[in-house]
Amino acid sequence: MTEFGFIDSIVRLFGNMPTNGFEGIGDDCAVLPIGGGESLVFTADLVVEDIHFLRRAASAYEVGRKSLAVNLSDVAAMGVRPIATILSVALPEDAAEEWAGEFMRGYHSMSEEYGVALIGGDTTRSAGGITINVTAIGRGPSGQIKRRSAGQVGDIIFVGDFLGASGAGLRDILQGHTDTPQAVIHRNPTPQIHEGAWLGARSEVHAMMDISDGIASDLRHILDTSHVGAEVDIDRIPVAAGATLKDAACGGEDYKLLFSVAADHAGQLAEDFLLRFHHPIHPIGRITASASLQWLRNAAPIKLDWKGFTHY
Repeated sequence: MTEFGFIDSIVRLFGNMPTNGFEGIGDDCAVLPIGGGESLVFTADLVVEDIHFLRRAASAYEVGRKSLAVNLSDVAAMGVRPIATILSVALPEDAAEEWAGEFMRGYHSMSEEYGVALIGGDTTRSAGGITINVTAIGRGPSGQIKRRSAGQVGDIIFVGDFLGASGAGLRDILQGHTDTPQAVIHRNPTPQIHEGAWLGARSEVHAMMDISDGIASDLRHILDTSHVGAEVDIDRIPVAAGATLKDAACGGEDYKLLFSVAADHAGQLAEDFLLRFHHPIHPIGRITASASLQWLRNAAPIKLDWKGFTHY
């Protein structure tokens, strides 16, 4: 069973259960309207030793920051600001003291950076490696929330920054080169928190999500839920220094924003973004009425068997 086949089976299993006011499975976060025109959003992610990090290659401080960063990125992808987290950790005996203290200092530093409260959680012993689970909570105007399913034919597709450094960094780490600039970026992602809330407030921004598995996979989530297709010009994908084009499209763990914008407002939005954040966003293609993702080079279709990261 694939990761998304498993998720689909869960959706079917719980399809007859009451939602209790939540918008549930299918987006970066679940949404709960709370009245007064506002909603809370909720997300949860696991970070597992030897799957998401190697203790020999990442400090406990870095793991603490990254564990929170990847969750805050999901909140940003909904167009709202993060306000709180719940943290649960399972620690083997050799990580229960010094490692745990450094981990919490890293987690605290990321929390402090974005003004996010830690409001609860759990700790337990692990017979194997380290497992970390974070639930992040965001809050914002209900009308500001962005969903994967809101892409519209004709929209321009943007990415929020250069891509591929993290994928290149992971390759470096697995080859034993833990001190390259790309390896440092892989261990220390910078989620686009302020950018996400700013884009959420712009009505010309339609669909949005964060890039965790590479645009070759993540863009398909927008296309599938919006019932549209896309053309992507591979020459316009912004490739980070030290990365390859395939790293940028398939590498994953960049935690930058991927979003679609009404075509007649795309140029102005790009200008406003640059003025506000002092770095550009990058148009890479457009949404089409087809049911497929088409890669282009020099405006001509090109066949590429590109896929992003899969968990199973």
